Amino acid sequence: MKIEATVPLTETPEWAALQHKLIAEMERAIHPFLEKYTHPDGRLIWKEGVHQSRDGADDFYESFYNWPLLYLLGGGDELLELGKRQWDATTRLMEEIGHVDKEYEIGYDQFHQSESYIYFYLLCMADPGDPKHLERARRFAGFYMNEDPDAPNFDPEHNIIRCCHNGSHGPRWFEKATPYRYSPGMAVYGIPFHDLEGIDTIEDLKDPDKADRMGQAMHDRMAQGDVATNLHVCSLITNAYLMTGETKYADWLTRYVDGWIKRADANGGLLPDNVGLDGLVGQYTDGKWYGSRYGWTWPHGFYNIAMASILAGIQCFLLTKEPKYLDLPRTQIRTVMDLGKMDDLETLRSQMSLEQHWIAQFEALEGEETWVVPYRYGDNGWFDWQPMAPMYPAALWNACGDVQDWETILAIREKEGYDWRKVISFHGKDDAGHEQPWIAYLQGDNPDYPVRGLQASLEQVYRRCEQIRQDETDPRDNHIHWWQQLNPVTTEVLIQLTMGAPQFLYNGGLLMAPLRYFDAERKRPGLPSDTAALVSRVTGDEVDVELVNTSTWEAKRIIVQSGTLAEHRFTRIAYDRMVSEYPSGVGTYAAPNLETEEETAAPDATSFEVALPPGTRVRLKIRIERCVNDPTYRFPWG
Repeated sequence: MKIEATVPLTETPEWAALQHKLIAEMERAIHPFLEKYTHPDGRLIWKEGVHQSRDGADDFYESFYNWPLLYLLGGGDELLELGKRQWDATTRLMEEIGHVDKEYEIGYDQFHQSESYIYFYLLCMADPGDPKHLERARRFAGFYMNEDPDAPNFDPEHNIIRCCHNGSHGPRWFEKATPYRYSPGMAVYGIPFHDLEGIDTIEDLKDPDKADRMGQAMHDRMAQGDVATNLHVCSLITNAYLMTGETKYADWLTRYVDGWIKRADANGGLLPDNVGLDGLVGQYTDGKWYGSRYGWTWPHGFYNIAMASILAGIQCFLLTKEPKYLDLPRTQIRTVMDLGKMDDLETLRSQMSLEQHWIAQFEALEGEETWVVPYRYGDNGWFDWQPMAPMYPAALWNACGDVQDWETILAIREKEGYDWRKVISFHGKDDAGHEQPWIAYLQGDNPDYPVRGLQASLEQVYRRCEQIRQDETDPRDNHIHWWQQLNPVTTEVLIQLTMGAPQFLYNGGLLMAPLRYFDAERKRPGLPSDTAALVSRVTGDEVDVELVNTSTWEAKRIIVQSGTLAEHRFTRIAYDRMVSEYPSGVGTYAAPNLETEEETAAPDATSFEVALPPGTRVRLKIRIERCVNDPTYRFPWG
């Protein structure tokens, strides 16, 4: 089905001009970044011959992860090619250092692995026909399905991944304990266990004997068995399904997640964070359902557990359409929300494990109290009080459109009490954190957000470019996060405004949104050049979007798809159509008044085409039926 825009563009919307400007400046900015921080072949300039300064590969990949994402949104072709090149170059570097074999992490925790593999998922989505992507997707998933004899990560009898550190070499067992010493960087997270006599604070670990005892306890309790954050591997399995459509991936995924749901049900709904090699919760933690690596107690608590349960729940729901999978993350969210209280963030600041996540809250509150929830649980009960990030229920709402998840978002807004309309310019590691002003915009009480949000994004691009210009350090001397903090690409606001979705979860999330665009002329993903999109309303079954073509001479054709994974279906479209004359006869001095009327169509399809003649726009009110199709990366014409 095709819809043709007929309403003339009498002025370029400021939001459209800013979208074009933002994309263009980011495209330019990646070149000085590459020139300064990479070798000619794309490998990052790193400490020559130093192989033990890092225990995993994730931070290296993360420096480029959103370049294929910018391509998916409408950035130039070069972004896809550079995205592929940098993935390959980083893999070669990691093989040289010793972190990667068979192009995959040898053995590391899934919480960190998932941060870097979002890069791979975006490459697959951007070019699912690339045979290298297909072969890698199968091989990577196969490491967790015992398809590689060198990687026996999965125990099918007990339905567990056998170790918290895993990868292409299988379970990465820790043969002996290493001391867990005090360090300033880890001090913010406190101590992993609170039941070791004489070790009450992180400062106690400055004592070598106590550091030895803590290291031994960590080895005894964390070195083997499954952990909740292994659920992040669900994205790797789902990615293989989206590339192939093979049911074996869906079967493995649902079986593994069903095992965790059963354990959560036996624990009153809360997801335990550890399972022993015999399949028993608490096998190495004296029967406790908490206390393992990246679990409820250390280092981040709810942040880790929420991510894991949301990823597992959404992806199983996508493949099965069974609501029970979304109840798993909802239970984790509601449990901590029920424990919330009002408190002063400044007073709590020194006790927060994720203090850097609350830049917007600290600035917006201006010293006032706000609503906080406990993020961690240990032997002494709940602790580590911090704001509830709306990104958690927003991820669920974005996937299914269920009103209960939207109501959870609004409940957080009401409880926190500060002005969610305020736009604060910052660029965190996860390129997220601006959900609040966007949600207020969708509610209809923050109409300036498109312009202010894009301006804030541009400010961050300018800032990072200036940081690159002023950086006189030797890249071989810098810490592992240096390049991430200088990457000039930011996509959060573009995802919100063009696709109608929040930024995907950084720890393994897939790009999901109610709308996705393709250039019908060039047969590639993303909005065509000179076009722009603004989603102004999203509900469970409706999306309002305006499409514009700012070119004065070239026509454009956009394919609009129902969901980034074609998982939804369009059932009705209402759009404005011009019924008056335009541009009037030659020799007249002013354009006539424009008159429009509403036209409707019933496509009953996963996609439709919009033809945009030069200098035109169209406003679409789209009704969608969510999560009715089998998800896939395939393009509309493929």
